[in-house]
Amino acid sequence: MSLPQHQRFPWKLDWNLLRTFMVVVEQGGISKAADFLGLKQPTVSAALKRLEQSTGKQLVIRKPNEFTITRPGQTLYTECANIFGTISQLPSLLDDDRAELRGHLSIAITSSVISEHFDAILSNFSKMHPHVTYSFSVHESEDVETMVNQNRASFGICLLSKMPRNLNCVVLYREFFGLYCGERHPLFGVKEINTKDLEGEPFVAFQTEAEGGPLHAISRLRARLGLATDWRGVSSSLNEIRRLIMANIGIGALPLHVAKQDVLAGNIRQLPPYDELPMVNIYLVTNPTRRQSDAEAEFLSVCKAELDAIDIEERTYGLD
Repeated sequence: MSLPQHQRFPWKLDWNLLRTFMVVVEQGGISKAADFLGLKQPTVSAALKRLEQSTGKQLVIRKPNEFTITRPGQTLYTECANIFGTISQLPSLLDDDRAELRGHLSIAITSSVISEHFDAILSNFSKMHPHVTYSFSVHESEDVETMVNQNRASFGICLLSKMPRNLNCVVLYREFFGLYCGERHPLFGVKEINTKDLEGEPFVAFQTEAEGGPLHAISRLRARLGLATDWRGVSSSLNEIRRLIMANIGIGALPLHVAKQDVLAGNIRQLPPYDELPMVNIYLVTNPTRRQSDAEAEFLSVCKAELDAIDIEERTYGLD
């Protein structure tokens, strides 16, 4: 007896096409996907066409100056990413039957996360379990949240503009942002600076300072001080914002504890105001539906115990 169409689909489908399609979406086009996969463009294009034939849906709109994922394509991509995340867990899950704790921790993290408490947890765990391996991948906070949601990371560390309903989030640490200028800026050598001196000054900004973003409080501070209305430089990377400040592209915001070393070295100077500064939480984000390996479960258990034992005030940086 033949199976119904929907039951025959997974048996007839070439599953390699799903991986190719996922890469096409993430790379934003066939040529970039071909480079990423080490294949020729016609091969990737043919694979995409075969997948569209198998699903009976147009997945991508391809025109000379347009590459758009259709609604069915976006739905399929989400499922492909979830499948990829599940398969990525297999090496760690297969290691769980050994006497000593083994496995791999895949951590998706936003740029320049500096936390002595997290570093201490990581160091102690590494000493206790020398056979566990680690990989860190740096992304924008929104992408970190997506990777955890798609099971493509053991956990994530990032900023959040709002609490996601389907993920577990706990404050890893708290930081405060101040405004800084580089040593080439005219205000750098001024003995006493007041907030009036900042009016109209050009600035550099994080992409997440937009309204509703996790760093929108910085944008509100700039508006209150009357800095220029349009940014002169923008980046999603804290390291690149630091570069723009030091190059005197504009005044910019940095976490106080991250900027401290550059201030002591004479590379940058903090500008007023010095109190009631924007506060930002950095979160440890996990997926409650993920089937955790023993290594992942043990690490997150250690994290929870340590964070429960250390008050949030002690994990608040930049107020000393």
